[in-house]
Amino acid sequence: MINAQDIKIGTCIRMDGDLYFCIDFLHVKPGKGNTFMRTKLKNVVDGRVLERRFNIGEKLEDVRVEHRPYQFLYKEGEEYIFMNQETFEQIPIAKDLITGVDFLKEEMVVDVVSDATSETILYAELPIKVELKITYTEPGLKGDTATNTTKPATLETGAEIRIPLFLNEGDVVRVDTRDGSYVERVR
Repeated sequence: MINAQDIKIGTCIRMDGDLYFCIDFLHVKPGKGNTFMRTKLKNVVDGRVLERRFNIGEKLEDVRVEHRPYQFLYKEGEEYIFMNQETFEQIPIAKDLITGVDFLKEEMVVDVVSDATSETILYAELPIKVELKITYTEPGLKGDTATNTTKPATLETGAEIRIPLFLNEGDVVRVDTRDGSYVERVR
């Protein structure tokens, strides 16, 4: 059990039978009344974000989580097989537990978060930015860098993103895995 004032970004709590990660918090001390914590909590299972107020001193059930590096090996049906980098144990992780799964390629190392007491996998998270090769796009036009017009492109993982007009097949681009947006060309 932890006190409400001890909540920080990344703290995992059990509330109403579900697990939530704190993604934002604010310690509020109004002119009148008691001090409270205003938090934004993200549901581990479905990704919904909710705002919740906690009074200072309120007891919350915290969940101890562990972050471990796992390497993606291959896809088997709807499950993705990962290998623990320390013990070399292989585990399957369901597609809906992997954030940014469209940008996952073989041999990529991801951060797997698990409940330390029950050893259940909560979710797997790709690095925020990954480098991927463009496998198909319309031919680029030389000197077309002045406007921020974009065109569709297919990456080596099969994901489709929007890229600037001057990029061509074979170019390597950096992509933000949180929203699938183009960041920059890698030289």
